[in-house]
Amino acid sequence: MSSKPELKGRAARLARLIPTGRAQAARTPFVLLVVLLLGGGLIGLLVLNSALSEGAFQLDDLQRETKNLTDEEQSLQRDIDAYSAPDALQRRARELGMVSGGDPAFLSPDGKVKGVPEPASGAPAPLVLPPEALATATAPAPTAAPSTPAPSSNPGR
Repeated sequence: MSSKPELKGRAARLARLIPTGRAQAARTPFVLLVVLLLGGGLIGLLVLNSALSEGAFQLDDLQRETKNLTDEEQSLQRDIDAYSAPDALQRRARELGMVSGGDPAFLSPDGKVKGVPEPASGAPAPLVLPPEALATATAPAPTAAPSTPAPSSNPGR
C-alpha cells in the first residue's frame, strides 16, 4: 500500500502542477540566481546613473568656469587694446616726458649717413610718476661728466 492517497479528476490534475520535493529543491538555486542577477543589475544601474549625474554636474561647473574665464580674457584684451592704441601711447609718452623724435637719419653699411639728423623738437614735459612708483623710486646718484681718455704714449700697443 502506498502512503499517498489516490487523487481523481480535477484534484489529480492540480496535483501534477505542484512540484514534488525533489523538483522544488532543484528549482531553488535557479530562483536565487535570477533574483541575485536582477538585484545586481538594478544596483549597477543605480551606480551608473549616479556616476552620470555627477559627471553632468562637473561638466556644468566646468562650462560655467570656462565662460567666466573667457569673459575675463575678453575684458583684459579690451584693456590691452585700449592701452596700446596710438593715441593712448602718445598721451602716456607725453606724461613720461618724452617728445617726438622728428625725421630719422639712417646709417648705411658703408658708414655714410642718409638723411639729416635733427634733435627732438619740443620741450620735455615734467616727469609724472604714478604714486606706486614714487614709493619705490630712489634718486639717482650724481655722475661726473665722462672724461676723455688720454692719448696713449705708446703707439705700439
